[in-house]
Amino acid sequence: MQWLRRCSITSAVPGMSFTGKINMRKESIAAAKAAYEIESECIKEMLSYFDEEAFSKAVELLRDAERIGATGCGHSGIACQHFAHLMCCIERPTRFISPAEAVHGATGYLQKGDVCLFASRGGKTGELLPIARICKEKGVKIITITENLESPLAKDADVVIKQYVNRETDKYNAQGTTSTTALCVIFHALQTALIEETDYKNEQFALIHPGGAVGERLNKK
Repeated sequence: MQWLRRCSITSAVPGMSFTGKINMRKESIAAAKAAYEIESECIKEMLSYFDEEAFSKAVELLRDAERIGATGCGHSGIACQHFAHLMCCIERPTRFISPAEAVHGATGYLQKGDVCLFASRGGKTGELLPIARICKEKGVKIITITENLESPLAKDADVVIKQYVNRETDKYNAQGTTSTTALCVIFHALQTALIEETDYKNEQFALIHPGGAVGERLNKK
């Protein structure tokens, strides 16, 4: 077929030698390489939107909370599951609260003084609005991560962290690619700061992470 282009590729991995043939359009290769550039540029540009006061308040809430919830839909929800695991890895009890289950009793996990983190790029995800109302009525503190600081979820929040996205990586600017990366970078920054604020020790992590290569390295005597 004319739209296919046969290309020779050589592995760029050090110590690996591979030369082969692939059937892929040159536009596809260019788009794949551009994805790296788009996302790396986004991460660099995010720093100019870093609000130290808001970030500090979010870290304080997460540090002091007895329980933490995290919720979002679609890619944001999947990223929130990653956030919950990051928090558990530094012994901050956290669970992902599915938006579907949240309005069927799952918000019972959260009590007054706890924290719920909401991730919504547009800040007006319909499934999340009733969860925010429940949190406010229960006295649960809300952290919202959103691009839209004037959105309902931002206005309901105790703390708002600005999410910046230059564009998604696909040609239609529609898939949740760069936006997911940007959200995860914020989550990673929060965990990094909490490790410092709580003086979390590697020895503590070694106890709860005996598995895998990381566990082997941490527990090496």
